Amino acid sequence: MALPTRVARGQSDPFEVVQREFDSLLGGYLRGRDGNGGQQLAPYSVDVREDADHLYVEAELPGFKKDEIDITLQNQTLTISAERKVEQKQDGKRGDLLLHERRYTRFLRSFTLPPTVSEQQVDAKLQDGVLTIMLNKREETKPRKIQVS
Repeated sequence: MALPTRVARGQSDPFEVVQREFDSLLGGYLRGRDGNGGQQLAPYSVDVREDADHLYVEAELPGFKKDEIDITLQNQTLTISAERKVEQKQDGKRGDLLLHERRYTRFLRSFTLPPTVSEQQVDAKLQDGVLTIMLNKREETKPRKIQVS
């Protein structure tokens, strides 16, 4: 998924909105339960925002630990993956497991970064189930103020 380098702030085209919604629904249907080897990708949300100096990627990853998350940045592609396997505990004192709904969970998203982003320094932190990745913009692409003489 390519990130927009410019965001329109006016009214959106209603046909474009309908097309986006249709693509989202159709993509979810086609992936289905068996489209991923019997495992469904977790439907966690991701927000991308920017300011003059940084690009921020914020992904909801509730229940994931730091060691279960993998972030890679290669050839202007940012990939976030997370995998959690819940171990079955059979404790004789508490009895056998009667219901087991917390199973294997996997999250995978990739983004093509705009050329304004520097790949040299990336900061990532996980707090309260939200992964925040901060990418710096290249100095030569940042807006600069010109003095009038």
